[in-house]
Amino acid sequence: MTESIKRLQTNARMSQVVIANGVVYLSGQVPDSAGAAIDVQTKEILTRIDTLLASAGVDKTRLLTANVWLSDPKHFDAFNAVWDAWVATGHAPTRACVTALLMKPGLDVEVAVTALA
Repeated sequence: MTESIKRLQTNARMSQVVIANGVVYLSGQVPDSAGAAIDVQTKEILTRIDTLLASAGVDKTRLLTANVWLSDPKHFDAFNAVWDAWVATGHAPTRACVTALLMKPGLDVEVAVTALA
């Protein structure tokens, strides 16, 4: 069985978007604004997710799952305030949110999502 796999914004390490079997997978998105307040970092990431989903021909109403990594539990409420305003009413994905040490100093949030194509 031959299934088509489409990769967008690809380099030697990773693709930002992979579309396969009717599912759109986004890599984990982190902000460029390391050290900024959590709401600023979150808004930047969610804007980037909107752009990447659009490049795959879908939008956030097609989200299936979201994985969220926060550098500290103290960011949970502020992250959720931005997230809740962004999620399309009636289209909330499943979600996991954990605390993790992120790969660069000043990064406080990372989000990866999947969506139905």
